[in-house]
Amino acid sequence: MTSPHVAAPRPPAQAPQSPPARPTYRDSLRRLQAAQKSAQGAPVYSRFVNRPLGRRLAALAHVLRMTPNQVTASSAVATGAAVAAVAVLPGAWWKGLLVAALLVLGYALDAADGQLARLRGGGSLAGEWLDHVVDAAKTASLHLAVAVGAYRTFEGVAEAWLLVPLVFSAVASTWFFTIILNDHLRRLAGTRDAQATVAAGEARQHSALRSLASAPVDYGVLCAVFVLLGWPLVFTWAYGILALAFAAITAASMVAWFRQVGALGATREPAPATTPGAPA
Repeated sequence: MTSPHVAAPRPPAQAPQSPPARPTYRDSLRRLQAAQKSAQGAPVYSRFVNRPLGRRLAALAHVLRMTPNQVTASSAVATGAAVAAVAVLPGAWWKGLLVAALLVLGYALDAADGQLARLRGGGSLAGEWLDHVVDAAKTASLHLAVAVGAYRTFEGVAEAWLLVPLVFSAVASTWFFTIILNDHLRRLAGTRDAQATVAAGEARQHSALRSLASAPVDYGVLCAVFVLLGWPLVFTWAYGILALAFAAITAASMVAWFRQVGALGATREPAPATTPGAPA
């Protein structure tokens, strides 16, 4: 029997645990390349330029231990700076280069936040909400900034042309909202895998021709058009043609999406009938 005056033996001291090793850029990039979202239907710039660029920024953000929300906020800052530059900077040849560079950076960071979230084990509803809010804001405000900047700095352009960015803003906002709504309805119908990933080789098997055909609705193509902002006459023509093509694709897509959503509704199981007087 142990004497009450004898101290009990102390457990062996545990060695202090070392902090987890900082991830390397190369390892982070390799893991991202092995698990990519399907490229099916992705426009050409987004598929071949923005996603690879976003993947590298996501790997860098992972090394720096940034959160996806911090990357989203960085995207908002870059894009917001570009929108402000379009509206308030004087007309100059370098203005378009600056705006295009900021838009490209903001778009790449927009692709990086989701890839970083997958690298960290999955995103959050709050992160998805923040990402969509930033996207909705830039979709409308960029075209409105074009109207403001053109009114202030474009010489020799008819005032009636200012209707082009206003219409572009309305069409682009409707396009963006409809994509989000389609995604929501497919989730409700149980036909969408929210985080579908494919092997790196399989992700490149989808038709490049389809990606090229959807170029007018590719935000990256819009970013590239802003390189011409320093030459108002050339910019107004390029921007106007892009707006027309965007509207045409939007109109055709709305018809197809309406039919698809109708088919989803037809395949959903009807809600069970409730007995009168029974609790709902």
